[in-house]
Amino acid sequence: MNIGLRLHDTLPGNLNERLAIAEGQGFTCAHLAMSKVIPGFKMDDAPSLLTEDLAQEVRDRFAAHHMECAVLGCYLKLAALDGEERKKTQEIYRAHLRFGRMIGARVVGTETPASAANHWDEDACHGEEALRLFIDSLRSVVQWAEEEDAIIAVEPVISHIVHTPERAERVLDALKSDHLQIILDAVNLFSMDHLDQADVIVEDAIRRLGDKVTVLHMKDYEPAPGEKRPRPIACGTGHMRYDALLRFAKQKSLPMTLENTKPENAQATREYLEKLAAAL
Repeated sequence: MNIGLRLHDTLPGNLNERLAIAEGQGFTCAHLAMSKVIPGFKMDDAPSLLTEDLAQEVRDRFAAHHMECAVLGCYLKLAALDGEERKKTQEIYRAHLRFGRMIGARVVGTETPASAANHWDEDACHGEEALRLFIDSLRSVVQWAEEEDAIIAVEPVISHIVHTPERAERVLDALKSDHLQIILDAVNLFSMDHLDQADVIVEDAIRRLGDKVTVLHMKDYEPAPGEKRPRPIACGTGHMRYDALLRFAKQKSLPMTLENTKPENAQATREYLEKLAAAL
């Protein structure tokens, strides 16, 4: 199994120190969020900061620790009504796609929240206007991914614009590109109103999106009364059933990156998933 974690979930340190920690805990891939790992890195300045020299350094650091960059995070809000804001955000994605290719990242990952300036509630995010705006904004990003021979991967989230497997299918069908893929985080698809259907939701996501899923994000959940979504926690500490996801991961040889771990439980979380997978 190719299991990793978010580098910003390790003990504090520079990139090399965090990679050394991850390698020492037995991880083989990682999710890299530049602004959370590289001191002084500001996403607004990404087009000028993501240079070839920095790419060489990052690539060399990953190679030295025998780690794959499974996800280069660029979780910015593409669905902005303001055209200037949208254009600036798209350019940051363009820079990440170029940088991702240079460091050998499997995908550049993103989610689909609306810009705060839109003043959209969850119902508006789930509407047709929001979906059209996101697809229109993503279109240029996908074209750049094709030019860079990189992959942009969308991660559906229940409270966002792309909030269901069916909605993700519509995005894939609208843009039709091998350079547009999916990050599947099953817990992000759960709402408190539908926790009794968790297994069905996972199976539906795999059925609809399986051919396009290129990375899994792995976490657990526990109910959060009074909230719209369950509380995310480390794998093996809540109610999540992993059989379908682990079979799917083994079948496609997918990398999995852990979420909601702490330095003191990350290794045990990896070992828990490996034990479950070995028993399947």
